[in-house]
Amino acid sequence: MEPAREELAAAIENTHFNKPNCPIYQNVTASAVSDENEIKKNLMAQLTTPVKWTQSVQQMIADGASSFTEVGPGKVLQGLVKKIDRSAETFGASL
Repeated sequence: MEPAREELAAAIENTHFNKPNCPIYQNVTASAVSDENEIKKNLMAQLTTPVKWTQSVQQMIADGASSFTEVGPGKVLQGLVKKIDRSAETFGASL
């Protein structure tokens, strides 16, 4: 994965990121991030670092999230959220 990481890193470094309007939860840290440089760093790390999906969803719920929307085909992520917390509302949005 190292060659892919280097290519991804170059693409990310050449992309302008604005400060987000809301915190971004990244699976590499399982925490909310608002700094655009940290978001870039985490995107590069995410390719070769284990995904902290459960911890990410748990942190979002701890921070006040109660509903989750999966964008794309299928309902896999909706099912995973429900396994983590049955009280969470899940929705699907097709592309």
